[in-house]
Amino acid sequence: MRRIYYAGDRFLTGTAIAEALVAYAAALARHDAAEAVEVPIRHEENGRPGVVSFLVGPASQIVTEEVQAHGYDEIRDDALVEHLRARTKALAPIHPIATTSARDQDDPVGYDWTDEV
Repeated sequence: MRRIYYAGDRFLTGTAIAEALVAYAAALARHDAAEAVEVPIRHEENGRPGVVSFLVGPASQIVTEEVQAHGYDEIRDDALVEHLRARTKALAPIHPIATTSARDQDDPVGYDWTDEV
């Protein structure tokens, strides 16, 4: 379980959720964009479950830490985690993939150079 510190408050949420949220916030910041993301949480004061809307982007000041939340189950939301990971991946920079060109291969070119001599 992870504790998220945001806007002067703190919330408990699942480890995978917190990690995906922070990665998405960083990706949005690189693109100078922002988005509201609803995250399932547990209030530490009374253990009550809830949902918090985080505004993530260039100005986000989100900090998370691993905690042992005794008496509480890990919060899971696989659909949200996959959604955030997909959105993060979509914002990732594109890296070219090098391939071997025809000139780099050991195959003969198909031209008989002895014809020129």
